[in-house]
Amino acid sequence: MKSVKDLMNLAGRTVAITGGAGHIGKAMADAVAELGASVAIIDLNQDSCAETVSSLSEKHGVNAAAFPVDLAEEKAVRALPSAVADKMGGLDVLINSAAFVGTSGLEGWVVPFEEQTTETWRKAMEVNLTSVFTLSQSAAPLLKASGHGSIINVSSIYGVYAPDLRLYGGTGMGNPAAYAASKGGLIQFTRWCSTVLAPEIRVNAITPGGVFRNQDEQFVERYEEKTPLQRMATEEDFKGAVCYLASDLSAYVSGQNLIVDGGWGTW
Repeated sequence: MKSVKDLMNLAGRTVAITGGAGHIGKAMADAVAELGASVAIIDLNQDSCAETVSSLSEKHGVNAAAFPVDLAEEKAVRALPSAVADKMGGLDVLINSAAFVGTSGLEGWVVPFEEQTTETWRKAMEVNLTSVFTLSQSAAPLLKASGHGSIINVSSIYGVYAPDLRLYGGTGMGNPAAYAASKGGLIQFTRWCSTVLAPEIRVNAITPGGVFRNQDEQFVERYEEKTPLQRMATEEDFKGAVCYLASDLSAYVSGQNLIVDGGWGTW
């Protein structure tokens, strides 16, 4: 029988992470690199990608490479898995973490529902959901061949629960419809893939609660009051979840949505 240490070992495996230079993506990259994985950082900004890669290599001594890509560009997205495999010797785990979020500076985004635009809705769907479909489809043959294929989709509590708009009053913050719809669709796409891509590939989702990033003080107080653990999340809170789903610790787990929200959805 394998030890827990053996089951969580990712040495010899390659993990590709979209949004890998972002807040949650960077924490996830750090976690899998600590377990020995080679890491492909996929993000829009070339400098941020390079900085993250340099940090991972220096800190953990692993092979890491940058793949700056606009996830709204289908041709580039479809070519990504092969590019990662060619440069890094294969592909074992795909983590879809990139997204337009509630704080993204898009026109017609964090505004009242009547002012949210179709153009922005489409942009959000393209990055938050359509790119995940394209990447998963293109990566599937490589993940099947790896023998350890795992797809992890990063959703949101707002893909599961409706927003409580009372949290946002007087803060200038908001909760766009496209964000909720795309994240809800991502959870159902996870379930769909978990049966269609089985048995070679496991497909699961991680659903984060709100992450503290110096939001308006009123919002933070209201959010924490509504959360049983009485705090917002930190990026570190998602390291355990991603290590579990990326490794053989979860070898018999597929089609699941692991909610990491401090108990937000329990009442």
